[in-house]
Amino acid sequence: MPRKGHVRPRVTQPDSLYSNPSIAKFVNCLMLDGKKSVAERIMYGALDVASQRLGVDPVELYEKAMNNVRPQIEVRPRRVGGATYQVPVEVRPDRAQALAIRWIIQYSRARKGIPMMERLARELADACKGEGGSVKKREDTHRMAEANRAFAHYRW
Repeated sequence: MPRKGHVRPRVTQPDSLYSNPSIAKFVNCLMLDGKKSVAERIMYGALDVASQRLGVDPVELYEKAMNNVRPQIEVRPRRVGGATYQVPVEVRPDRAQALAIRWIIQYSRARKGIPMMERLARELADACKGEGGSVKKREDTHRMAEANRAFAHYRW
């Protein structure tokens, strides 16, 4: 963090196929070693495959999957008088989007034995239906926050 002034958030340019900044951010997070064209091919292929399976528009499928994975509340550690409490706090929209993208990519990469395009398509389809590892991660996060609701008065 800088000592003076505020850091302005960077504006992500919309992606070339769907003109959606959120999809462009997903492609940037999916990219490895600066190979953006490979990441775009994987993402667009996965959206096509998943949308054909479920019979919905690709952008609509992506938005529904992101909404099903995006957390509303999480726990943050807070040190009070020598003890560390897990304090539930609301998640800012930009962090919620970043977490959702990270979880979908993480659980897609965890599925072994098939090409990445197919893994991502399956994870997006599962997330759209409210299933899969990334949705389970969100439910676990919400459950943890609910269990630690007694420490909500330590919120800062």
